Amino acid sequence: MNLLVVGGGGREHAIIKKLRENPQVETIYALPGNGGIAADAVCVPEIGAKDIGKIVDFAKAHDVDFAVVAPDDPLALGCVDRLHEAGIPCFGPDAKAARIEASKVFSKNLMRKYGIPTARYQVFDDPRKALAYLETASFPIVVKADGLALGKGVLIPQSLAEAEAAVKSIMEDKAFGDSGNEIVIEEFLTGPEVSVLAFTDGTAIVPMISSMDHKRAGDGDTGPNTGGMGTVAPNPCYTPDIARTCMESIFLPTLAAMRAEGCPFKGCLYFGLMITPDGPKVIEYNCRFGDPETQVVLPLLKTDLLRVMQAVENETLAELKVEWREGSAACVILASGGYPGNYAKGKTITIPGGLPENVTVYHAGDKLAENGNLVTSGGRVLGVTATAGTLREALDGAYAAAEQIQFEGRYMRCDIGRRALAAGEG
Repeated sequence: MNLLVVGGGGREHAIIKKLRENPQVETIYALPGNGGIAADAVCVPEIGAKDIGKIVDFAKAHDVDFAVVAPDDPLALGCVDRLHEAGIPCFGPDAKAARIEASKVFSKNLMRKYGIPTARYQVFDDPRKALAYLETASFPIVVKADGLALGKGVLIPQSLAEAEAAVKSIMEDKAFGDSGNEIVIEEFLTGPEVSVLAFTDGTAIVPMISSMDHKRAGDGDTGPNTGGMGTVAPNPCYTPDIARTCMESIFLPTLAAMRAEGCPFKGCLYFGLMITPDGPKVIEYNCRFGDPETQVVLPLLKTDLLRVMQAVENETLAELKVEWREGSAACVILASGGYPGNYAKGKTITIPGGLPENVTVYHAGDKLAENGNLVTSGGRVLGVTATAGTLREALDGAYAAAEQIQFEGRYMRCDIGRRALAAGEG
């Protein structure tokens, strides 16, 4: 079989490595891919993830049997719709269903309409009205750009002055472009955060192993929000009782709501949850695999990933038993110094040979230089993942391997998994 994976980051590398385990897979094309992915797939760097027409033409010309559209932008732009029109089976939601992430206003209104627990909120398309509302608000508070913003469109002002600055930045200065034409202002929830990715064919749903992301740039959850500096799985805060509650009050009602709205969701639906004193609530939905959650969840998947994705596409997921490996996984992100702000590029990466079998290096922001060396090209450069019997062993393995990888300006958080360890021991 010939497969095509749209995207070029660590998430896509994790998907590609898992798909390669299927003996029927002959060639995997990555559009655009990256320098490290080139060791596992045929990269096509001249076709970007948002070049929908070129992606479809490539898939037809190269006899692609199955495609995976991984990032949010091409999903929101209708890449799955176009591939289906061309007769190519693929994994991912269509554009109407992708609105669950592409529009915060859509998703919050969906939850309100169908009684899915989430934070109280207001929607604004006029910055003056938003600023007037903030005069009556309590802090901290959450301000979200309506549209896609590379995972950076959520701000948590601690004071009125910060909140006013956030509104002006998003709505007037257009920090996130047209994604900030509307905003959501919502109450600040407290409690442990949990990420749950789930396979769904629109009716059946199979939650994956839970995980815990670390969004802040600095140790101790300080500094600006990033795309994610590391993850661990499973999340000890996600108990069996909470999982049952989420299935009954959040997961199944969300699928039913999407069907009722005429946009059934097929693909990977990501639930960003907060375990509040009042029970679990939805912070956000994503219409695709999370990054870097994918890098700790997929290594624990025992069932063949391609079979699962085909069952989703064929709407036969209920007939497939999806199994998971025992143990834990931990991922430490190696980033360019200065991320998520300005950072240098083109720094040579040195990865030693002979890393332990339980360690995998996922490539996110690198490319091949003319001399054949891997060099940095993004903010999050590598994800170093280890699996083990316990979370502490997985963390030790990931950090031991991460310390052996070098590039100028390399930065990583040194406390990934600390909260999870404390929760597990508490």
